[in-house]
Amino acid sequence: MKTTGIVTGIISNLVTIEVDGPVSQNEICFIDLGGTKLMAEVIKVTGKEAFVQVYESTRGLRAGDKAEFYGHMLEVDLGPGILSSIYDGLQNNLKTMEGVFLTRGEYTAALDSEKKWEFTPIAKAGDQVIAADWLGEVKEGWLPHKIMVPFTFEGSYQVKSVAEAGEYTVEETIAVLINEAKEELNVTMKQKWPIKIPILNYKNKPRPFRVMETRVRVIDTFNPIAEGGTGFIPGPFGSGKTVLQHAISKQAEADVIIFAACGERANEVVEIFTEFPKLVDARSGRMLMERTSIICNTSNMPVAAREASVYTAMTIGEYYRSMGLKVLLLADSTSRWAQALREMSNRMEELPGADGFPMDLPAVISGFYARAGIVNLNNGETGSVTFIGTVSPAGGNLKEPVTESTKKVARCFFALSQNRADMKRYPAVDPVDSYSKYLEYPEIIEDLEKKIGKNWVDKIGVGKNIVLRGKEAYEQINILGDDGVPLEYHERFWKSELIDFVILQQDAFDSIDANSPMERQSYMYNLVLDICDKSFEFDGFEECGNFYKKLINILRQMNYTEFESTEFNKYLEQLNNEINNGK
Repeated sequence: MKTTGIVTGIISNLVTIEVDGPVSQNEICFIDLGGTKLMAEVIKVTGKEAFVQVYESTRGLRAGDKAEFYGHMLEVDLGPGILSSIYDGLQNNLKTMEGVFLTRGEYTAALDSEKKWEFTPIAKAGDQVIAADWLGEVKEGWLPHKIMVPFTFEGSYQVKSVAEAGEYTVEETIAVLINEAKEELNVTMKQKWPIKIPILNYKNKPRPFRVMETRVRVIDTFNPIAEGGTGFIPGPFGSGKTVLQHAISKQAEADVIIFAACGERANEVVEIFTEFPKLVDARSGRMLMERTSIICNTSNMPVAAREASVYTAMTIGEYYRSMGLKVLLLADSTSRWAQALREMSNRMEELPGADGFPMDLPAVISGFYARAGIVNLNNGETGSVTFIGTVSPAGGNLKEPVTESTKKVARCFFALSQNRADMKRYPAVDPVDSYSKYLEYPEIIEDLEKKIGKNWVDKIGVGKNIVLRGKEAYEQINILGDDGVPLEYHERFWKSELIDFVILQQDAFDSIDANSPMERQSYMYNLVLDICDKSFEFDGFEECGNFYKKLINILRQMNYTEFESTEFNKYLEQLNNEINNGK
């Protein structure tokens, strides 16, 4: 018998319900608003009162309205058809919804129940299987989508039968399993899983041991991220967080892209909707959207669903990880998720922490980031979820609670600088403040040296030191003037500028420069370091001129057409003319 209740209090989307039976934390209920069912989630239970957050507008709701509890948490549908789809935080398919705005109380199916998929069996009758073992496979776009034993199944099962190769819908039975009690259980291509609980059906979860290539130079060359690793991108508004995430999603070495737009402005999300379907995947030559799923909750959607959106995205990522695929999960922005947590905490009159955020904010963020990682599956294959989130600190303050809490758990820190953004030096990642803790892992160092070359981590330190010394020299030159500092200060500054223009800056809209493999990055970086190793002191004009001409030719050989309109290229042209004129 289902538990029911009566609404006794309403504060925006926080509703108090007096219940007539047991309810549990995070349980889903529906409140009847004149025939319209409003979905809500239990977030606190005190005696006979349950506090629920409603995922819709509560306008028109009154004390005395009835509620019904369903005995399960918020769940998502997992199965073929997730990729190339666009969902909201509750996994409503936005493509199949009518109109521009969401209709209150309207919920759509996440998966198409009528579409047929070409099924190929993997398991056979008589096999012993457990949860998450592969029973068969369908092609979702060009990726192999594994049909698995439902994650909710406990213990060992014997396969009684598996469907023959052919076309089936997600609702049709594709396998029959027998449990230890000799009961027969039908398995379809679709299964459900609660979003707040991690999917743990794997053998073990080792420490990340290999690099994930993003083909973004400021990340791969200076601050590499590991496959199955975590990173975050803090920065003020307008500094390029979203564009940097888009660049990573286009070029990264991943099989599946999950993009969670959590509380973003509607115009940015519309840009995602219009841009992604047009992008061509460099790996397959097909459309990038075929291996991408977007979970979208813009700032004008219900605030309660904003929290759910990041968990929905992570659960889908874990699902594809269980297939042995490399998943890249991008969330933009986790600050809006934290603001949703703050709003609900304040409405429940809980003791506030710093800046009004919940006291347990660091634990919530830590628990979420911990769900990423590389795993060894029961069949010996590996899968991974690499998570990169953005943080939008008010006023660019990197000392605020969300940034500080995230910094404690994320292993990569890609700090965006407002000053670099104002100078149009994109990506505006500050090379001095940013870091990657994965460079401390012996496994990652070994993988880097295997892919690129020996002593690579030492070279990263050399480059960062040149940039830091150049920044210090620039500040001295600004204060004392060009003639008020020794020549070596100018030398340090221009060496750092060389690294900045050649390595750190990258045109995300140029088809060649945007896609920079690590082999090319290594070649470019070694060339630049060779130049920076040379002394600027020469015996005569001829030696000095030959050196600068060699420098100019090397830069031009790199085909850096994007320098044509930059200050750096103008400097090179001026330098070349002065050398030719004998100055």
